[in-house]
Amino acid sequence: MRVGLMTREYPPYVYGGAGVHVEYLSRELAKFIEVEVHCWGDQFSDKGNLHIRGAEPWSQITNGTQEKFKIALETLSLNLLQMTSISAIDVVHTHTWYVSMAGFLAKKLYSIPFVMTTHSLEPLRAWKAEQLGSGYAMSSWMERTAIHEADAVIAVSHGAKADVLRAYPEIDANRIHVIHNGVDLDEYRKTSDTTALIEHGVDPSLPYVLFVGRITRQKGVTHLVDAIPHLPPRTQVVLCAGAPDTPEIAAEMREKVERARAVDPRVIWIEKMLSKPEAVQLYSNCAVFCCPSVYEPFGIINLEAMACRAPVVASATGGIPEVVADGVTGYLVPFDQDPVTGFPLHPEKFSRDLAAKISVLLADPEKARRFGDAGRQRVEEEFSWSAIAGQTIHLYRQLIDRPLRDRNL
Repeated sequence: MRVGLMTREYPPYVYGGAGVHVEYLSRELAKFIEVEVHCWGDQFSDKGNLHIRGAEPWSQITNGTQEKFKIALETLSLNLLQMTSISAIDVVHTHTWYVSMAGFLAKKLYSIPFVMTTHSLEPLRAWKAEQLGSGYAMSSWMERTAIHEADAVIAVSHGAKADVLRAYPEIDANRIHVIHNGVDLDEYRKTSDTTALIEHGVDPSLPYVLFVGRITRQKGVTHLVDAIPHLPPRTQVVLCAGAPDTPEIAAEMREKVERARAVDPRVIWIEKMLSKPEAVQLYSNCAVFCCPSVYEPFGIINLEAMACRAPVVASATGGIPEVVADGVTGYLVPFDQDPVTGFPLHPEKFSRDLAAKISVLLADPEKARRFGDAGRQRVEEEFSWSAIAGQTIHLYRQLIDRPLRDRNL
């Protein structure tokens, strides 16, 4: 069997959870089957069963109003181009809207099963219009077209499956399969090394609250920044936050951080994507890891933090409650969501509630340690990549063995 994995992100160009997912899933799948990865970039390699093929989208458009919707146009152009480089694959498997039309086209042109993993859904991310402009209508069309044609839709959590049915109620629920994300238990494990902390200006002798993620509405980092004045005085907060969606949210983030520093100067903002060793050190030595996402189908960063024995305070949304066990591996913070935007209806209350739960763990290091140990045990028992690859291959075989007349044609 040979699978074609379609993705925008692949090492070394990974900036989000979907890229992390494909990196590790492809590696595990290649232990058992042939894997052909088609991604954005200049990557090209053949290592055993794993074949990486990068491609570049159109050259950048920089004039006026086209600046935002160029992303959607480049996406469609590259999806079309990738049809010329697929090599005798038995099943196509896409990740995110950036490659969803590649799956649709491969199914139609090569008469092969089409699997689509939904790491997020365009109808539930109305703020994407801020990033894509009028291209948001195009990204939504590409996702909608593909998800209706997919033979199987993989949701990364039961919460994500419910979101699929909410966004696309006409889809047969039997076509949606829940297969969780995973974490590399060897790479992500607690370390006492603090070299990266010192290099980035973090005081290892003081407890700190950690955030890791992109500067985007989805990840809710500004709500954590707004929580800083409500934390115990002189709390060290480390924000590993880069890759802003837009100049506007970058400016908003900068303004909020400066205001927080005026109240308490112990705010360290690391404006870059961390290397894995750096991330492991920061996870391992934090007092609390905070995931304030307002929309999160799964939340792979919580697994990484838990694997490094960090207690977690996270929003109770999407797939996060399937990862973080409330009162066992951390605390979940609920909030009322705007039905259109998904943003907190009461953002100040959400920030205060985040601060309250973080403060509980800062005041009780022994409880934080117990939560961290329980988190490591939980990821070992439930979220290994080998198990996830096995479930995925089983789904591929079911689809390949299904008679053509029974597929979603």
